[in-house]
Amino acid sequence: MSGRGVHLDPGQRRDWLRLIRSENVGPRAFRSLINRFGGARAALEALPALARRGGRLIPPHIPSIAEAEAEMEALARLGGRFIALGEPEYPVLLREIDDPPPLLAVRGRNDVLLQPTVAIVGSRNASGAGRTMTLRLARGLGAAGWVVASGLARGIDAAAHEASLSTGTIAVIAGGHDRPYPRENEPLLERIASEGAVLSEMPMGWEPRARDFPRRNRIVSGLSLGVVVVEAAERSGSLITARLAAEQGREVFAVPGSPLDPRAGGTNALIKQGAALVTGTEDVLEVLASLRDRPSRLDMEEAADEGMDAPEPSEDARGRVLGLLGPVPMPVDDIVVLSGAGVAEVQVLLLELELAGRLERHVNGTVSLGF
Repeated sequence: MSGRGVHLDPGQRRDWLRLIRSENVGPRAFRSLINRFGGARAALEALPALARRGGRLIPPHIPSIAEAEAEMEALARLGGRFIALGEPEYPVLLREIDDPPPLLAVRGRNDVLLQPTVAIVGSRNASGAGRTMTLRLARGLGAAGWVVASGLARGIDAAAHEASLSTGTIAVIAGGHDRPYPRENEPLLERIASEGAVLSEMPMGWEPRARDFPRRNRIVSGLSLGVVVVEAAERSGSLITARLAAEQGREVFAVPGSPLDPRAGGTNALIKQGAALVTGTEDVLEVLASLRDRPSRLDMEEAADEGMDAPEPSEDARGRVLGLLGPVPMPVDDIVVLSGAGVAEVQVLLLELELAGRLERHVNGTVSLGF
């Protein structure tokens, strides 16, 4: 992967874009490929053979050089650029999560991405009290030197962005930069792109789908030392952000509400589960003060290069691993133990299955076989 403080050259950036846009290549597969082959160009060359060994009959789609350059040019026309994982401008905390986007499409200021950040999320159908609380929190956190991140949704998200425009805000969107959602927030989005920063990992022209919003949420929480949930119903998408934050080792905060208001059901449940109760900005600042200047736990130069030197798995190992996989998610560690194959062999086999579109990865490092 790109070392911290090292910029990709134009050819490398284009190859990274082609690789992450290739069929069945997600952030985890991307990292495994780079680590195994030492660079995106070599990984692109190896991709068809890997997918074929995983059981795919038709080679996966790999964007052409012209297609990658066209996307880069389209982003540039909007005033945007791609920032690669490990480059100096890439948000430090986001590098720590299990599946950081290899490339971020960014519009706006780089300096905002490198400042201490806290997320504020909540209900799209926000109450007047919820909006007022959000404005107070965002303004207070901004005045204390914190950048506020959110997902540009209606309600709480929009209020958080509006209140922190002058002090620094980051909007993470679920679609391409030319397909923001919701459309009604486009004027706000343009102000954020001018005064703060707007991020997406999705291609230009991509219309967001339901499954893309949890992907966006992991970036919102991954950017931040803590996530404040102001209002959330019991099945709110904001609770997904809170869960992801906890899994990423971030602090989770919740503003309590009336038991009679369905919009408080999720936040009250978070408090019962151990989230820090918030009645004012000082509650957030008190918890995060000691974490603000902590060093990153991940140094890209020292990241493990699992699988790079792994031998080709034997057919015997391939059969044992396939025999263990099924529709029920299974920990990778258990597959290693039960198959008797080496860790590197198992990782290569799982990568082949993923590139063939046959493997599904789940939370907590479990995998299952798709049918």
